Amino acid sequence: MSVSRTLSGAAAHAGIDPETVADEERRKPMFAGLLDYLASADPGFVATAPVSLPNDEPPSETVRAFIRDAIREVAERGNAVIAAHAGSYAVGAGPDALRILITAPRETRSKRFAAANGLTDDEAARTIKRSDAARVDYLKRFYGVGQELPTHYDLVINTDTLSSTEASELIVQAAADPQSLRLSP
Repeated sequence: MSVSRTLSGAAAHAGIDPETVADEERRKPMFAGLLDYLASADPGFVATAPVSLPNDEPPSETVRAFIRDAIREVAERGNAVIAAHAGSYAVGAGPDALRILITAPRETRSKRFAAANGLTDDEAARTIKRSDAARVDYLKRFYGVGQELPTHYDLVINTDTLSSTEASELIVQAAADPQSLRLSP
């Protein structure tokens, strides 16, 4: 099933114009992948928004609720990795969730982005700055979070000091044994 058909079907079922959902989620391409996952896991599944509005364009909060509900639905199915802007805020803390923030200083991310995409340092720095601002905006609009904090996560991995392999190994270990993250008093 294609992304556009999945998005259209889920949005129509929720009574939301598919283009409205796409506009709200434009900077967050994970939504299309999320809906594809839901459709492949259960072809009959369609996430619904909590509010149905007659012929009026739904307010942004309705669309945001639709997206949050879709993320929660994936999480409730279990054994899922949700790699999305603020997925951990939608899922929330709990014994069945492992909320991970993978980060590095802006300069490190900028250099990596420039190397991976053939950009100048300045181009990459501007792109990373815009991306960071979009994340701040997203957290504020979707979850009312004024400042993202390390305490919002169960595990914070700084890839400035760890390699991708080391970071991956930590994540696998933490997912296999979440208690390994708990330090004894």
